[in-house]
Amino acid sequence: MSLSLLLLLGSDATARAFSVLVARYPLPGAKLLRQETENQGPGTKDQGPTEVRELVPGVPIERELAGGETHTYRITLASGQCLHVVIDQQGIEVVVTLFEPDSQKITKVWSMGRMEEPMPVYLVAEKSGEHRLEVSPHEAKAPPARYRIRIEDVRDTTQQDKKRFAAERIFEEGRQGRIQGTAESLRKANEKFEEALTLWRAVGFRAGETGTLNNLGIVNYSLGENQKALEYWGQLLLFRRAEGNRGAEADTLDNIGLVYYYMGEYQRALDCFSQALSVWRAMGSRWAESYSLNSIGGTYYALGQYEKSLDYHNQALQLRRALGDRFGEAGTLNLMGRVHLSVGEKEKALEYYEQALRLGRAIGNRVREADALRGIGKVHQGLGEVQKALEYYDQALPLARARGDRRGEASTLTSIGEAYYSLGEYEKALSYYGEALPLCRAMADRSVEAVALAGIARVERARGNLTEARAQIEAALTIIESLRSSVASQELRTSYFASKGNHYGFYTDLLMRLHQRQPSAGHEAVALQASERARARSLLETLAEARANIGQSVDPSLLERERTLQQQLNAKEQRRMQLLSGKHTEEQATVAEKEVRELLTQYQEVQAQIRVKSPRYAALTQPQPLSLREIQQQVLDDDTLLLEYALGEGRSFLWAVTPSSITSYELPKRKEIEDAAQRVYNMFLTEEDVIKPEPVLALSRMLLGPVADQLGKKRLVIVADGALQYLPFAALPAPGVRSQKSEVRSETPHHASRITHHELLIVDHEIIALPSASVLVVLRKELAGRAPAAKRVAVLADPVFQNDDLRVKTRDPRLKTQDHSSNPQSTIRNPQSEEPAVLRSGRETGMLRFDRLPLSRIEANEIAALAPKGQQLKALDFQANRATATSPELSRYRIVHFATHGLLNNVHPELSGVVLSLVDEQGQPQDGFLRLHEIYNLSLGADLVVLSACQTALGKEMKGEGLVGLSRGFMYAGAPRVVASLWKVDDEATAELMKRFYRGMLKESLRPAPALRAAQISMRQVKRWRSPRFWAGFVLQGEWQ
Repeated sequence: MSLSLLLLLGSDATARAFSVLVARYPLPGAKLLRQETENQGPGTKDQGPTEVRELVPGVPIERELAGGETHTYRITLASGQCLHVVIDQQGIEVVVTLFEPDSQKITKVWSMGRMEEPMPVYLVAEKSGEHRLEVSPHEAKAPPARYRIRIEDVRDTTQQDKKRFAAERIFEEGRQGRIQGTAESLRKANEKFEEALTLWRAVGFRAGETGTLNNLGIVNYSLGENQKALEYWGQLLLFRRAEGNRGAEADTLDNIGLVYYYMGEYQRALDCFSQALSVWRAMGSRWAESYSLNSIGGTYYALGQYEKSLDYHNQALQLRRALGDRFGEAGTLNLMGRVHLSVGEKEKALEYYEQALRLGRAIGNRVREADALRGIGKVHQGLGEVQKALEYYDQALPLARARGDRRGEASTLTSIGEAYYSLGEYEKALSYYGEALPLCRAMADRSVEAVALAGIARVERARGNLTEARAQIEAALTIIESLRSSVASQELRTSYFASKGNHYGFYTDLLMRLHQRQPSAGHEAVALQASERARARSLLETLAEARANIGQSVDPSLLERERTLQQQLNAKEQRRMQLLSGKHTEEQATVAEKEVRELLTQYQEVQAQIRVKSPRYAALTQPQPLSLREIQQQVLDDDTLLLEYALGEGRSFLWAVTPSSITSYELPKRKEIEDAAQRVYNMFLTEEDVIKPEPVLALSRMLLGPVADQLGKKRLVIVADGALQYLPFAALPAPGVRSQKSEVRSETPHHASRITHHELLIVDHEIIALPSASVLVVLRKELAGRAPAAKRVAVLADPVFQNDDLRVKTRDPRLKTQDHSSNPQSTIRNPQSEEPAVLRSGRETGMLRFDRLPLSRIEANEIAALAPKGQQLKALDFQANRATATSPELSRYRIVHFATHGLLNNVHPELSGVVLSLVDEQGQPQDGFLRLHEIYNLSLGADLVVLSACQTALGKEMKGEGLVGLSRGFMYAGAPRVVASLWKVDDEATAELMKRFYRGMLKESLRPAPALRAAQISMRQVKRWRSPRFWAGFVLQGEWQ
C-alpha cells in the first residue's frame, strides 16, 4: 500500500489495502486479509506425522479441514501422463501443492474461481513414480469446513494439458515474485503473469484468466504503472459482472477506486467506492460495507469536504460497533478525531481520540493506541497545553519504536521537538528534531524530513543563528517544492505544511532579519522573491482544490509523459521508503536510489520541454518567480512604483520597487493590519450619514506612510496580501495629507460621507492590482505577437436564474421557487452532486437565492450601443448561458463583459465562478455555473474581461484566494486584464459607472486603467454617487499598458 493512501484512509487502511489487492476472492463478507509469504503461508503449522491417503479413480474422498492443517494424498503416475483432479470446496478455500516422486515441489495451485465452483487441478508427470498432493486452507486461521477431492481423469498428456499445467506453474512463479515485492521481482512477475494470461486464454480457462488479470493489476499498481493497472482491473470488472460474481465485482471496484485516489482523481475514486458500497449493501456484507464507507470518508477528507467525511465515517462507526469489530471501530474513531482536528474542533477531536485510545488498549492493539496517543498530543498542543501534549507523545514514542514503525517514530519526535520549541527549551527541541532527521533520511521520508528541517530552522532563529536557520529552511523548502510536483503532494496539502505561506512567511521574515544585520548583502531582494514564490504556491493550492485541467494548451504527448513519470516517480519513491523503513541490504538501497534518480532526471527533462513549448502552463505548474533585477527590467517603468505587501504573524513587510531601487519597510503584524482593513472595508459599505475619517487615515498611514515621499504622481502597482486584496486603495487618502475636520458629512443625508476630494489616492494615481509581479511578465510574453481580436465587445447579461421567472415560457405555479433558506435545492438539482456547487458557493457568499439583475440589461444595452455596429455580441436572457460563455465565438471579441452574479469564494476558492442561466426556456434546471476550473480552460482573445456584479465570501479570515483565483483564471484563459468588483455594488450605480467606463474606452480611446480611473473620479463628482460604496469597489488587475 502506498504511503499516501495510508495517510488518506488511516492506519487501518493497511489491512483494507491488502484485503483488496489479492489474487483471489473469498466468500462475501469474509475477512479478506491475505498477505502471503513462504514463511507464513497456508498449512505451514508443524503437525508432526501426517496421514497419507491414496487417490483412486472413481473413489471421491470427503474430509474436514481447518486452519493450520494439511491433508496429504498420493498417486502413482507414469511419465507423460496427466492427472486431472477436481476439488469441491464446501465452505473453505484451499491451496494444493504438487510434488514429484523425489519430493521436489512442482508448483502450487490456487482457487481462482468462486468457492462454489469446482476447483480443477492438473499435474503433468515428467517422471514416473508416486506423486504427492498437499491440500491446505488458504487462511491460516480458517474455521473447520469440509471439502471433497476426486480424480476426474488420468490420461495421456495432450497439448492442452501441457498448456494448462504450464500456466499453473508460470502463474505460481509470478505469484512468488509479487510476494517478494522488489522492483526487479515485480517486473519479472509481470512477465510471468502476461505469459500465464496468454496460456489461460488459449485453453479457455476463465477462472485462471480472471485471477491473472487481478494479479497483473496488483503488480502494475505496485510498479506505479497506474494506467496499466486500471486497464487490467477494467477487463476484470467486465468479467466479474458478466459472471455475476458480485463480491468479486465490489472488490475490483475498490481496487480501481484506490488507484484513482492514488492518482488524485478523487471524483472517480468516489464513484468506484460508492458502486462497491452499493454492492456490499445489496449483498448484506456489512463488514465490507464498513470499509467502503471508511474509504469514502477518507476521500472526502482529502477533498476538504469535512462534513461529508464525518458523515461516512460515522456510518462506518455504527456498523463496526454493531458487528463487534473493535479493531475497525478504533480506526474509525481515530479518523473522526483527525477530521475534527482539521476543522479546529479540538474538544470533539479529543473525545474521539480518547475513545480510540481506550478501545485500542482494551483489545491490546498497539497500532490503534499509538495513533490515538499521537492525536491526543496534537489536540493538547493546539490548545496550548504543551506539557500535556508531551505526556501523550512520550507514551506514543516507545509504542512506535516497539513495533518498528519508523515513520510514526519520526513523526512523534518532530512533534516533541515542536512542543519543546514552544516552551522555549531550544536545546531539547534541537535534540528531538536532530533525532528525527536521520530516521527520515534513512527511510527516505522527505515530507517528515521537511518538517524536521523547518523545526530546526525555527529553533536556530530563536537562538539568533540566522545563517544556520536560513540553510535549514531553504533545505526544507526545496523538499516541499519537489514533493509538490508529484501526485503525493496531496498528502502535503493536508499536513502541517498546508497553512498557506506558513514556511515562506517564516523564510521571508528570516531574510528580513538578515537584512537588518547586513543591509547591503541583498537579503531584502531575496525576501521579495520568496514573497513572490509564496503567492504562486497559494494559487497552485487553489487550482489543485478546483481540480483544474490547466493543460489543455500543452502538447498532449508531453502532458501524458509528465503524468506517467509523476506516477512512476511517486511509486518508486514510496517503494524506496518502504524498503528503507524495514530490513534491507545496501545493494537493495543502491538499486532503489538509482531507479528514483533516473526517473527524476527524465521528469526534469520533460518539465524543461514544457517550459519551452508552453510557458503559460509552466508559469502555473512550475512557477519561477522573478528576481529583483528581472522585476525592475521587465515589469516597471519610470512612472510606476511597485508596492508589494507580505503579512506575517509577528510582523509584516512592504517592498517599494522602482526600475533602479528597492526599499523595504517593517509593518505591524497581520492581525493588526487585517483588523484595520476589515473596519475600513465595512465602513466603505455603510449607508450612515457620517464616516469618521480617523480609521481610514490611520490605515492609509499604516500601509502607505513609509513610502509617502516616493508616491509623487506615479502609477501604483499593488501586490496585496490577505485582507488587503479586498481593500480599495483608490478610496484611501494620501498618507501625507491630514484632514482638517474630525468628521466629514455628506451633502445628502442618505449616502455615506466622503473625505475631501483632493485627499484620495485616485486623484493623483492610477492604481493597478496584481496577483504577483511575476505574473505580468508571463502575460506580456503571451500577448507578444498576438493579433487583436476582430470584434470589440461581447456582453452576457440578465440571465434567468429561477423557474418562476416571467421569461420562462411554460410557467407552472407548482414549480414556484421556494426560498433557498428553507430548501437550498428547491430550484436547481444536479444529479451528480448532493448539493450543486452553485448553491453551495451561493450559500457561502451569502446568497440564499440568485435574484434577477434587471438593470444589467440596461447596462448591456448601453455598452453595446457604444460599440461600432456589427462589432458587438449581446447575449441576454436564456442566451446568457454556459454554452455562450464557453463558445469559441467569444474568442473573437476584445472585451468580454459578464453582467451577472460572480462569486468570489474565499471559504472555498475552488467554488468561485460566474453564475449564468440556471434554467432553460421551459423552466427545466440546467448547469449555469461557470466554475473556476472551467474558466482556466477557456480560450479567450480578449484584452479585457469585466465582472460587474461580484458577490464576495470573506469567511472567518479575510483572505484573497477567491478574487485572485478568479481573476488569474481569466488571465490564464488569455485576458491580460480583469476588472472585478470587491463587493456587490448597487445595480444602478454599476450601470452608471460601466457606461462611463466604456465611453472612455470605446469613444475616447482610453486604455482600460485610465478609463476606469476617470469613470470613478467622475462618479465621485456626482452627489448621488459620492460614497465609496458606489464606485470604489471596482479594481483593475493585470496589464496597464
